[in-house]
Amino acid sequence: MRGDAVTGVRSEGLPAGAARAPRPVVRRNDHTVLDPPALGEWSPVLGVSVVVPAFGGQEKLDLTLASLAAQGYPSSLTEVVVVDDGSAPALRLPELRPENTRLVPSLPGGWGPGHAVHSGVLASEGEVVLRLDADMVVFRDHLEAQMRWHHLADYLAVLGDTVFEEGPFHDLTPEGVRRMVLAAEWPRRRRENAARPAWIAELLEAVAGPAGAAHRAWEVFTGASFSVRRAFLEEAGGIDPALSLGEDSELGYRLAQRGAVFVPDPEAVGRHLGVPATEHDGPRVLRASRPAKEDRIPLMWSRRQAAWRSWRVPYAQIAVDTRGQGYDGVAAVVDGLLGGAPADIEVVLSGEWSKAGPGRHGMLDDPDLDVRLLKEYYRCEPRVRFCEGGFEPHPDAPFRLLVPAGFPVAPHALAVMAGIADRERAGLVLTRGGGPRLERTSAFARARLLGASPEDLDAVVADVWGTAEAERDAVAATGEAPEPPPSDWDRRLKKALRKAERAEEEADRWERRIRALTRGRWTGLTLWGTR
Repeated sequence: MRGDAVTGVRSEGLPAGAARAPRPVVRRNDHTVLDPPALGEWSPVLGVSVVVPAFGGQEKLDLTLASLAAQGYPSSLTEVVVVDDGSAPALRLPELRPENTRLVPSLPGGWGPGHAVHSGVLASEGEVVLRLDADMVVFRDHLEAQMRWHHLADYLAVLGDTVFEEGPFHDLTPEGVRRMVLAAEWPRRRRENAARPAWIAELLEAVAGPAGAAHRAWEVFTGASFSVRRAFLEEAGGIDPALSLGEDSELGYRLAQRGAVFVPDPEAVGRHLGVPATEHDGPRVLRASRPAKEDRIPLMWSRRQAAWRSWRVPYAQIAVDTRGQGYDGVAAVVDGLLGGAPADIEVVLSGEWSKAGPGRHGMLDDPDLDVRLLKEYYRCEPRVRFCEGGFEPHPDAPFRLLVPAGFPVAPHALAVMAGIADRERAGLVLTRGGGPRLERTSAFARARLLGASPEDLDAVVADVWGTAEAERDAVAATGEAPEPPPSDWDRRLKKALRKAERAEEEADRWERRIRALTRGRWTGLTLWGTR
């Protein structure tokens, strides 16, 4: 594997007693530092559980299992678990299937793809879990292509390259599929009737490379085939069995918050027999999935434009140190944050709240009066909670803003610092001259995955994600506050970034063309003339 070591980071930073697994350093989402072996030229050791959720569609399931029976990945390391999610008539296993294939019912008490995959994961045993649609025909190297990455690092989320194909499929038979897969008769990029949705191709391009938009990489985690190490999947909380739509992208979001690197492998090709519902009935699908996904994914563009309200997962957790501070100053800061934008926040007030006990105390001359006033003032505010000592950050909130005691943070500080973090692709934003600090959850999770100690955490985040600075006047409630950002500031920022990236790529293409046409002789003069 290629890539430089990061000072203070162990290459295998694992908790005591955990199975040893590789943890090379990957900066942002630049998985190109990993060097996967060529297909057919390595010796795998990891077992894979292919979980296939199914509801009806016996004919297509038979084709899927036939293609899995022809995989090049060792059968001794492969198990296939088909989960029947209440089909009527019940599904059956065909004769042509992988050696180690089982059919299990969904667990009682639920239904839908998320519940079925959850049931299959619990029934499986492989070190890696690969989720596959029941209407996919995968090429011979599909499993091997994904599995080679998991042998390199244990915090990857690998995606198969799915192309969608319109029917009919009556000419396909299980035995015919098996023969074609074994003989590699299907070209890897059959485009006559198959294509990848344009938005996925655009997004894959945006997140690729060392300078890619790594904070958006989780958005590519949609599709009919992906794989994750079991231990990492469990650490992220597994797939949400309550979701019947969008369970894959919601899982991708949670994996990102725990430091995942997303790897789309163009050699893990599969044909999806039929186009997804989002292609022919997109508005209705989005409408049906939005409420549950918005409640769980703060970075969804539609949620960023929603009304000010509380959600299951906050956009940011803001820690305000109240120790030694008066009621009036703290209340002014917290009220400003609660009334500012973004509004979907959780404010954690750290202080000596045990002093505000129920015992007899002075009404006006109580030395702990300010503590009591703050406790009473925010007692019924659902977005505020009290903390006596240290507290565990919210694992799914994308940002954490830490406000030092006595700093007059402005209501718009979070929006300003989050905007800087996305624009600069930074994992940590500091205030010049001292003040609030904004931590990107996914960046700090990555640093901890790499074994960074608490003392080295900021340095490792700076190395694997980068840091940026905010001006004190931009985040402090002193002087004339700048104009508050628009409600859709994050959407506008993403649009501007995409436009800037396209302009930069266009400039690079013209420079290469000029060099090719002039063979480099007049490039310097031409570029000088454009200045």
